[in-house]
Amino acid sequence: MLRLVDLVVSRGISLAALGSIVLHLLPSFLVLTLPIACLIASISAFNRMSFDNEVIAIRAAGVSFLRINLPVVVFSGAVFFLTVYLSQWGQPWASVSLKTLALSVIEDELTLAVDSGVFNEPIPGLMVYVPNWENSSGHKGVFIADQRNPEQPLIIVAEKFQMLKQNERQQFGIRLFDGAIHQIPKEIYSYHRVTFGTYDFWLPSPFKSVKDKTQRRTYEDLIQELEKSGGNDTGALRRLMEYYKDTAFPVATFVLGLLGVPVGIVSKRSGKAGGFAIGVLVIIGFYLFNVLGEFLVTKLVISPFVGAWMPNIALACLTGFLLFQARKQ
Repeated sequence: MLRLVDLVVSRGISLAALGSIVLHLLPSFLVLTLPIACLIASISAFNRMSFDNEVIAIRAAGVSFLRINLPVVVFSGAVFFLTVYLSQWGQPWASVSLKTLALSVIEDELTLAVDSGVFNEPIPGLMVYVPNWENSSGHKGVFIADQRNPEQPLIIVAEKFQMLKQNERQQFGIRLFDGAIHQIPKEIYSYHRVTFGTYDFWLPSPFKSVKDKTQRRTYEDLIQELEKSGGNDTGALRRLMEYYKDTAFPVATFVLGLLGVPVGIVSKRSGKAGGFAIGVLVIIGFYLFNVLGEFLVTKLVISPFVGAWMPNIALACLTGFLLFQARKQ
């Protein structure tokens, strides 16, 4: 992604193209932020109600603690189903298509970049050099060393050049003017030289091979990969843990919404800032548990399933305890 950002900044990708990439990032972003939003919203609502003694008035009117929690259950449930949809369908689709989309956008709006004064290697086996100086006619020359076929290496020189692009054929090219192609055959005493007025030198898109690798691994593929490695492949373990998190994160969203009720009631003395600070600490602790779970999974201490659900188990225990305490009060 850092390379894509560099291309966006340095190569002048349009705002529309950048916006299209950002839209594809939204599902992954929302899966991470919806639990935070659900917790902060629940804390803020009950912190304000508790600060204004509205909770006491509601309880004095005979409304049970479970009835007070019903709107939170409905709200958390709605956010839960939204997060389920994003994690099960939106996020996997976005993770597969994001790189393909970004590379397609870049490919549509870029020509082959050749910097002056340095040896450019747009694809392996091909070297392009453009000098900093200009010749007497006011044009820069170009030097191309094509060693993609070791049996027939080529040296191409030209007085001037022009960049070309064919989106439908996924090709970049250089149109060369007034130059020569030098070839050294296998026979050491032979030498071929061909001159030209105009010559189009086409190259395959440097992004095509990357696009072909953007398919997401299936659950069955990961299990087979782990079985082949004896369960020691840390990359497969992380990806398997991500599959389990597709369910664990929506559940965490629901639990965090319920956790905001007792936290908001208990933190009334510290005011709004205190409730928000407690919510931030809870979120930090939750994501630290996720990092710890991933670390233990890669160290083969726990299974990927346990690593994905361990933060939820700790969160559910804390929520149950605080709800019980708040109900007694």
